Amino acid sequence: MKKEEKTAAQGWALKFYTIFSGQVLSIFGSSLVQFALIWYLTQETGSATVLAMSTLAGILPETLLSPLAGTLADRWNRRAMMIVADLLVAFATILLAILFATNTIQIWHIYAILVFRSAAGIFHYSAMSASTAMLVPSEQLQRVSGFNQSLRAAINIIAPPTGALLLGFLPIQGILLIDVGTALMAILPLLFLSIPQPKRELDEQGHHKTSVLEDMKGGFAYIRSWPGLMAIIGMALVANFLLTPTGALMPLLVTKHFGLGALQFGLMDSTWAFGMVIGGILLGVWGGFQKKIITAMMGVIGIGLGILIVGLAPANMFWLAVAGMTLSGLMNPITNGPLSAIVQAEVKPEFQGRVMGTIMSLSTLMTPISLIVAGPVSDLLGIRTWYIVAGLVSLLMGVGAFFTPLIMNVEQERRQAEPLVALMADE
Repeated sequence: MKKEEKTAAQGWALKFYTIFSGQVLSIFGSSLVQFALIWYLTQETGSATVLAMSTLAGILPETLLSPLAGTLADRWNRRAMMIVADLLVAFATILLAILFATNTIQIWHIYAILVFRSAAGIFHYSAMSASTAMLVPSEQLQRVSGFNQSLRAAINIIAPPTGALLLGFLPIQGILLIDVGTALMAILPLLFLSIPQPKRELDEQGHHKTSVLEDMKGGFAYIRSWPGLMAIIGMALVANFLLTPTGALMPLLVTKHFGLGALQFGLMDSTWAFGMVIGGILLGVWGGFQKKIITAMMGVIGIGLGILIVGLAPANMFWLAVAGMTLSGLMNPITNGPLSAIVQAEVKPEFQGRVMGTIMSLSTLMTPISLIVAGPVSDLLGIRTWYIVAGLVSLLMGVGAFFTPLIMNVEQERRQAEPLVALMADE
């Protein structure tokens, strides 16, 4: 190893965690905004349709724009991309605060701002996730991913009560301005710390040899040529379709099946997030198995088992459902942490953005559909039926993966990007 490479490797933690700390503050600010806006919509409209639309406003940009954002993260300066994305989020939040302060806010304003914030956020996420593999040594990626998910889960626990407390003595525009402050704090480290950039194929004039569309196609080709990853994405599509509605159906499960109220619903939500914190810390300290896919598939089995327990819990055993949700939350980082680490470790740096973006888009593709389908199906067959089927299918997929060489050997399927780019150019 060259001297400068050795020095960079030794100093990775200080640089990465300095940048990451700023991002955590920004995520906390965004969580406060999300809580404040959801509470405002609930108080003003009391409409489930309005709340569902606000959820879709946050999800759809991620699904539609992730491949483009990832492709641009491979072409543009990633540090600049994160700074601009944070500035755009801050600008949108200031605009929203002005609308609230002047009492001119309309519901459609909130939808529009949520779409804009989500779009800017996915460009930021693409740049940050693509940079992680170049900032963190490959052997540390699984630990870092675990700690990352643990912190995000902790924010989900802390932000709602903090938002509720702040709403007691601050107008909603005051909370929005807190988010502006945290966004600026996230930008600050990026002004002083460099982020390594992947090598790019440029012509004599310094222009990219391929177009944005060709690069996007190259990302799809990279994924198609990796059979094990395609199989895992297929699992993610099924799992997201089945598991996403379990959160949306939770209030009905608590009230209709267990005959309980808001306090118990809050407990279910909090224990899931608490489980995620513990799972993230566990993965961060333990580091997972050397073969990351084993850790991930154990997590899939655990999530399925937890949701199955929730669905099977009798009406007089609410504590059993709480235990199932805790197990499901704990296994979430155990699943997602290693899978992210596999992609970050195995994909070439110049393909990180577009591959991660495409995976996110494909994985969330079924989410809007599942939210539409789950309600009528649950009304027809019973709410518990959805949980039982979702848990059982996830558990069986996790077990089946251990007998599927295509999935278990995914880490050995390293891909060479250059022939794939050439292939797409020929097409």
